[in-house]
Amino acid sequence: MTQKNIRILAYESSCDETSTSIVKNGTEIESLIIATQIKSHQRFGGVVPEVASRHHIEVITQITKEALAQANCTWKDIDAIAVTYGPGLVGALLIGVSAAKAASMATNIPLIGVDHIMGHIMAAQLKDTIEYPALALQVSGGHTELVLLKSPIDFEIIGDTRDDAAGEAYDKIGRVLGVNYPAGKTIDTWAHQGQDTFKFPRAMLEDYDYDFSFSGLKSAFINTCHHADQINQKLDKYDLAASFQAAVVDVLAYKTMRAIKEFKPKTFILGGGVAANLGLRERLNREIAVINQDHHLKVIMPDLKLCGDNAAMIGAAAYNLYVAGQFSDLNLNADPSLELPYSDELYK
Repeated sequence: MTQKNIRILAYESSCDETSTSIVKNGTEIESLIIATQIKSHQRFGGVVPEVASRHHIEVITQITKEALAQANCTWKDIDAIAVTYGPGLVGALLIGVSAAKAASMATNIPLIGVDHIMGHIMAAQLKDTIEYPALALQVSGGHTELVLLKSPIDFEIIGDTRDDAAGEAYDKIGRVLGVNYPAGKTIDTWAHQGQDTFKFPRAMLEDYDYDFSFSGLKSAFINTCHHADQINQKLDKYDLAASFQAAVVDVLAYKTMRAIKEFKPKTFILGGGVAANLGLRERLNREIAVINQDHHLKVIMPDLKLCGDNAAMIGAAAYNLYVAGQFSDLNLNADPSLELPYSDELYK
């Protein structure tokens, strides 16, 4: 007997990308629409929540139609409607949640609320099969976390952000260097052309825990640039970028490798917007290759287009919740401070 295909229509609107997608069986993208707002926010040097919400309202109905058309589907082909309900900007989240709830109510199709960070991690599922237990390094503008996965829906955060997340630090030092928001890609490119001559601090590198802090690094970078301005000294932007990125990557790689050695996962996943950083990818691949001479660790790094916010990753995560029977009702609300679910009791 042929198993029925499960198609999920997913919404993502947690920040400044409005996205819809249809994902089949949690692994196959049948359509993916992303309406970006980057140009609207560049003049402000970062995301303006009110502007983001207005843009979501303007496009969400249209990109729902586009996702269905691109997948050659109708509402009758959809088995569940998924939506990011946190964490993120509350106004932006509410647009996606409202659209998904309205669609669910109008079509009587089940609703699934999805954690945004779970989505970033499950983007890996769209590239390859995850073998459990797994370890994920999730690095984005709002979060830098090390997460243990016992199953597709059983997560435990073992390391979290104490202050500025890595992606946030990139954007803040980008303003000092005159780089348009988002700054990550440009800083990464410049870093490959410079040298680590400034030796910025590596915060919490020797701490036993797996938490992260990039506020001190950001401050050291800004102070260095301001001091140079005061004494009329010109600093090399490529060396500044290389020094900053080296400090970020050193901490991320060191703590990740220590977690891999301690927890011995079968799969390592890199997720989030900063997962597109080539310097970070190169470093992790190089260090994991060394330990893989003796122990095979599966490594999944999503395609670059799936590192940023997108609805396909939400559809992938929602499929796992669908299989587990974890649905939401129409009381679902935006939760800007949502934390990853940790469901230790589920698989005992």
